[in-house]
Amino acid sequence: MKSKVYFISVKNSDNLQVVNAKLKLLLDKSKVLAFIRKESRVAIKLHFGEEGNTGFVRPEHLRVICDEISANGGSALLSDANTLYRGRRLNSKDHLKIAYEHGFTKEITGADVVIPDDTNKENVIAVEINQRFIKSAKLARIFVDTDALIAVSHFKGHILTGFGGALKNIGMGCATREGKLAQHCDVAPVVHSDRCIGCGECEIICPVAAIHLEKKKSVVDGSKCIGCASCLAVCPTMAMFIDFAAGDKVQDKMVEYSMAVLKDKKDKSGFINFAVKINKECDCWGAENPRIAPDVGILASNDPVSIDKASFDLVNKACNKDIFRSVHPDQNGIKQLSYAQEIGLGILDYELIEL
Repeated sequence: MKSKVYFISVKNSDNLQVVNAKLKLLLDKSKVLAFIRKESRVAIKLHFGEEGNTGFVRPEHLRVICDEISANGGSALLSDANTLYRGRRLNSKDHLKIAYEHGFTKEITGADVVIPDDTNKENVIAVEINQRFIKSAKLARIFVDTDALIAVSHFKGHILTGFGGALKNIGMGCATREGKLAQHCDVAPVVHSDRCIGCGECEIICPVAAIHLEKKKSVVDGSKCIGCASCLAVCPTMAMFIDFAAGDKVQDKMVEYSMAVLKDKKDKSGFINFAVKINKECDCWGAENPRIAPDVGILASNDPVSIDKASFDLVNKACNKDIFRSVHPDQNGIKQLSYAQEIGLGILDYELIEL
């Protein structure tokens, strides 16, 4: 049986009011949020955008979604987990500031923003999944403890996964820094000695004493490292370095993390993809990056695999080629979709219902 994916087209020339009207119609017709019950606490997982980047889903669109949740009797909160790389979204305080600067205030969206601090262990949960690569996934607890989850994703290219949609939004996005490092890297961080100033901050913060100073340079003991990535966060000169795993493996790990996020969310999750302002790279880039496709539209489904496959197909149809493979020739984004279907997250075969 095919999964239903609802779609409404959006043109580059459509203004904010037109897009919001189309989004409202999509939610009304698709009933993708109909599972939300009275007094349900709903986490909306989205990307607030790095400083200098405007590719993220506009906060005004979130108001339409939050109003729909309220109409069903639920209460929404907007959330994301902190990043592995250095930037404005590295810690909860600055992450919250950039969210507000980008317009994600309660006045505009109708919901509070909650950025959990994963240095506080009360905000972290380990979810056992016992999959090929990930046995226990380290997640921001808020995405597990809330009654329902809505992933609002900007569909675009990605340097490691070919493209990023619903699966990347929840798989990478709901993970703690330790979880993100587990997906990206197979080894302990190493040190660029030419950048290391011997400040000792990494040695101080390491929870397992895996780092020590030797001749005024940091040295990592890989046999002790637990992959928490705390050293990457505090290094003032970015001397700490991780060797990224190959794209296919990153995609597999990302999908297994998606499985952990959705483990207790059967019939309690919905997915909305914005295939507009389709950029070459992720919204984590701290600058504008080139558009690679025209605006296509907004999609809604309760199946994360089908919605990403439909988004992928529609964008490529608009470009008359696999644009994602064109701009990222070393990555095959279909890998994530095939593996997600294999482990039961959804199905590739979908029925597109165009409004």
